[in-house]
Amino acid sequence: MARGRFDEDGFDIPIKKIVIGIITVVVLIVGAVFSGNLVESVDANEIVIMQDPVDGELHYWIAPGLYYQNFGRTTHYLKSNQYWFSSDQETGNGTDQSIPVRFNDGGTATISGSIRFELPLSEEALKMLHTKYGSMHAIERDLIGQIVNKAVFMSGPLMSSKESYAERKTELIQIIGDQISNGVYQTHTVEVEETDPLTETKRVVSKVDLVPDESGGYKRQEESPLHEFGIRAFNFTVNEVKYDAKVEAQIQRQQDAIMEVQSAIADAKKADQNAKTVTKQGEAEAAKAKWDQEVIKAKAVTEAEQKKEVAKLDMEAAEFYKKEQILIGEGDAERKRLVMSADGALEQKLAAYIEVQKAYAEQLGKQRWVPEIQMGGSSSGGGEAAMSLVDLLTAQTARDLNLDLRQRKQ
Repeated sequence: MARGRFDEDGFDIPIKKIVIGIITVVVLIVGAVFSGNLVESVDANEIVIMQDPVDGELHYWIAPGLYYQNFGRTTHYLKSNQYWFSSDQETGNGTDQSIPVRFNDGGTATISGSIRFELPLSEEALKMLHTKYGSMHAIERDLIGQIVNKAVFMSGPLMSSKESYAERKTELIQIIGDQISNGVYQTHTVEVEETDPLTETKRVVSKVDLVPDESGGYKRQEESPLHEFGIRAFNFTVNEVKYDAKVEAQIQRQQDAIMEVQSAIADAKKADQNAKTVTKQGEAEAAKAKWDQEVIKAKAVTEAEQKKEVAKLDMEAAEFYKKEQILIGEGDAERKRLVMSADGALEQKLAAYIEVQKAYAEQLGKQRWVPEIQMGGSSSGGGEAAMSLVDLLTAQTARDLNLDLRQRKQ
């Protein structure tokens, strides 16, 4: 029987226990070393591809959770990530990753920005990516980075540095983003005539232009590799276009010169407009004066017409009144004639007779028919003479009035 070693207290330790203890320690050490190859934890924003250690079969873990690794090799990918190409060291990998660009006027600049991209979730597309690139870093550097660089490089010749600085700045961003997502354009060189904004002289220049296709878009030199791998790129952003010092100075000079030209044009247009304004104001004042006179004339014509209408109405009223009075007179005359014809105008004659008798009586009353001094003879002669005179006058009046004062016998 094999004997073990004695412990400190002199007790004998069996060999079997020593062996078990050693094995246990070895297992613990091996387990500690290889525990990371047994189980793999997948985060929600990750895709993990595991390759079996024996047959090399690939397993694609997309949903978050714990997976049995079985000592296989795993590669981690991000489902979505931001690719930076910036001169700012606080973004990207901390180095200047801005992309150089040359425009069609020879000016150069560097463009900084970023773009977001998403990896596909299908096993077929993931297998292509994993087989060709093998890591997330390789996808960003060798696929996304190259596509962005090419799109920026191919966009520069489509415009001048001045245009990219001013009127086509937004278009530059659209062109780069479109070429990243759909592939670079097919271009050709054309000769065009343009007017210099400073000297206003015409000149012929060579420009790179896009080749249109039958659908109204533009032909592509090649399809974007993103389509092949099912990667979606979006939210392309340009943070800075940094021109070299010479281009900056040239752009500034052009801007200053254009501003001066524009100011001069604006002043000339303003002077011309002022002249037109003065002319228009004069025409307006003349027209106003003319129409003021027309208003006065219209008022006078209206008043004259009103007076004419009033006079016409007055004349018609007078004519009516005249006819009325004639008719009234004719009526009265006819009435009187008829009355007089009926009774011989007795009423009028009696009235006249009475008035005449009153007059005779009044005048005779004023006379002295009896002398105040009689020298003898009868004193009744004067009174009889007066009565006789009255009778004669009465008879004369009655005869003139055609009155019969005699009493008719019954």
